[in-house]
Amino acid sequence: MRRQILCLSTKVTQNSCTKALPLTRFLSSQEAIDRRYHLFTLEKKRQLENVGRIEKIEVQYKGVPKSCTLIMNKGISTPYDCAKHLSEWHVESSALALLDGSVYWDMHRPLTENCTLELQNFSVAEPQQVNKAFWRTCSFVLGACATIAFKDTVPVKLHSFPGPDIRSGSFIYDVDLPTLSDWKPTQQELTTLAAEYIKLTRLNEPLERLEVGEELALEMFVENEHKTKQIPSIARHNGKVTLYKVGKHVDISKGPMISTTGQIGRLSIPSVHKINGSAEGDVKQLYRFQGVALPTGVMMNHFTFSILAQRAKKLNPVKSPIPKPVESEEKEEIAMKG
Repeated sequence: MRRQILCLSTKVTQNSCTKALPLTRFLSSQEAIDRRYHLFTLEKKRQLENVGRIEKIEVQYKGVPKSCTLIMNKGISTPYDCAKHLSEWHVESSALALLDGSVYWDMHRPLTENCTLELQNFSVAEPQQVNKAFWRTCSFVLGACATIAFKDTVPVKLHSFPGPDIRSGSFIYDVDLPTLSDWKPTQQELTTLAAEYIKLTRLNEPLERLEVGEELALEMFVENEHKTKQIPSIARHNGKVTLYKVGKHVDISKGPMISTTGQIGRLSIPSVHKINGSAEGDVKQLYRFQGVALPTGVMMNHFTFSILAQRAKKLNPVKSPIPKPVESEEKEEIAMKG
């Protein structure tokens, strides 16, 4: 029943959903999820098989309890595997890896050469990059929850989420719900969405990274015209598109992400706002899903967190990914000057 809870009051019919999409490109949300997951898994397996003869690399670990040298497998071993050689605390608390003192690396991304390794948690002296990875991951997971939270009769097309900006007060994901012209979520629906999110965090799923070619990326997102329009520009530099997977959900992001969903602690999904574009644009409107969260282990009393959640209800000021009419932009500029 979990996918039959949201949008109880919208009265969307099966026919209205079918008419909203070209028949040749129509897949239910679950079918699209399963298809992308299958292609991701096959490509990851293929890349691992292409590693060939296993070579050893030296990883110079720097940190507590003491620095040491780890002999790992090139192209296979990850910082997460390195953490397993240290302690359970390192495995559970490490959110990012820092290679050679300057390169931030996903915990589940294979190491490719000799390097120094520092494991970054949420209490490091300079937490900016860890916080950004946390915020980015929260947006990514919000997209995963939005995809599975609606009835099968409501097509869900993820559009994009912006780079992390902690000062904005909320992490966001902009979603296209083509059959819902004026959806205003009830508090029960927002609570249900948060429950889906919490369920995923408790599964403690790893955030897996994979680079694929442009052609495969287009095939994986064939039913989502927003992603297929974005992919060519993403692949312009080196022909590659970076994907992440959590559970069965696969999406595009440059990363890096934190290690697992279990590192996301207390959270709230306080609002969804409709944002409009121009009548001439390909996307007339999107729904901006907004949330706020704390890393696991970060303690905050109920009153203080409620202030953060209340702030996160307001429309996040990050620029909309769809253009507005020129007249609207001029009005906004005048209002800002005034």
